Amino acid sequence: MNKINYQKELDKLIADISESDSAPKLLLHSCCAPCSSYTLEYLSEYFDITVLYYNPNISPKEEFEKRFNEQQRLINSMPFKNSVKLICGEYDYSEFEQIAKGLEDVPEGGERCFRCYALRLEKTAQLASEKDFDYFCTTLSISPLKNSQKINQIGMKIAEKYGVKWLPSDFKKKEGYKRSIELSREYDLYRQNFCGCIYSMSERSE
Repeated sequence: MNKINYQKELDKLIADISESDSAPKLLLHSCCAPCSSYTLEYLSEYFDITVLYYNPNISPKEEFEKRFNEQQRLINSMPFKNSVKLICGEYDYSEFEQIAKGLEDVPEGGERCFRCYALRLEKTAQLASEKDFDYFCTTLSISPLKNSQKINQIGMKIAEKYGVKWLPSDFKKKEGYKRSIELSREYDLYRQNFCGCIYSMSERSE
């Protein structure tokens, strides 16, 4: 199967949006401040953004809270053309445990991660539908370790379920990942060395 260049898909969509008089409303799922830095810098030129920090996969809870505080600090510090607001989703680690059950030994980047993408994107789409957002998306594709093809496939499938538009993306393109590192240094952001769950932490430790 040929890979789709989702950055080009986003470029086309933004070209159409740029001709509009008003900025569409985007609900953007974020995993952490560093990953959201470039994404917000880029997308806030075109969208009115609400960031949803919903990550029940992160363990322990202190790590979840630390990343949320950094997310909040970044949004309060960065300049944006359009509005950027923040929502903190409920933390319930059992939600992640349920989707990871039976996949504890699967290496990072496999089926357990795909289920984790879906868990967070479904919650984002559900809220986007309830609150009448024009689009929903996630910062996850900025990471070189994340499967952007899978992220977009899952996003599009969930979009059909909830009747809200998915914003295609591959934010690591156009040196987006490199720019996120620069912004992390500029704003002195905490950059974790594992994705968030106990399994990714264990793999990094090994």
